[in-house]
Amino acid sequence: MILMLCGTGDARELAVSLKSRGLPLTASVVTESAAERLREAGISTRTGRLDREGMSLLLQGEGYHAVVDASHPFALEAHANAMQAAAALGLPYFRYERPGLEFASHPRLVIVHSYEEAASAAKEIKGSVMLTTGGKTLEIFAGQLLGDPDIRLTVRLLPCLENMEKCLRLGIEQRNIIAMQGPFSQEMNEALFRQYGTQVMITKESGAEGSVEEKLRAALDMGLYVILIVRPKLDFSGNGGVYHSFAGLAEAVEAALAVVNGGFGGSQSRNGRDNSGFRNRV
Repeated sequence: MILMLCGTGDARELAVSLKSRGLPLTASVVTESAAERLREAGISTRTGRLDREGMSLLLQGEGYHAVVDASHPFALEAHANAMQAAAALGLPYFRYERPGLEFASHPRLVIVHSYEEAASAAKEIKGSVMLTTGGKTLEIFAGQLLGDPDIRLTVRLLPCLENMEKCLRLGIEQRNIIAMQGPFSQEMNEALFRQYGTQVMITKESGAEGSVEEKLRAALDMGLYVILIVRPKLDFSGNGGVYHSFAGLAEAVEAALAVVNGGFGGSQSRNGRDNSGFRNRV
């Protein structure tokens, strides 16, 4: 059995792809809405955040034989917890890394390497700032930008209760909250920038699936400053590997489980092997 960390649209697609190959898996997600979308596709799910200890207990208690990490590129804590838990139990850890984007230099494109750097850059530029990096690190930006008379901070984030409560605690006014779920087209981004008089947009380099290119194109075409947080570097160590395609990852997982189980379960697989009993053995 595979424990798969999900939470993005392409992670859901990957889960469906693995299931279609006869690979048994449970998707671990943070929110109930994400779990619901996976269950609609016939994917077994569990919901809630896991620290390293919780991950280890789950992997050991449920008898998982592999971990597939398809969580968000910026989910460093989730990556680290999964890698460490898998390593402690001697399980293969496979990381799906969505393809990144390369951006040409531009006079209004500011490249930074952390949320703190992004907040400092926005404080220096000033003006109407639209934050599109989500609610998890909202306090970093609120701490530096709120209260500055030369800055209006507008936040665009998922319309969930946790985000709204955090905005309230931090003192972000309701009129400066855009609670919407993407992905957003270039035209939608442009409309929102115009509506809020945006002069500076902050985003993360989360790849094509995160609609970053549409945000950047819209912002730069309109003459906005763009503060881009590049992907953090993390050593994906372990005995599974990092993959940038569904097919490559699926084949590696199949090979690893074949070693563990002496072959797959079910009737006859694509390669003609007898797969009886696989689900009971994993």
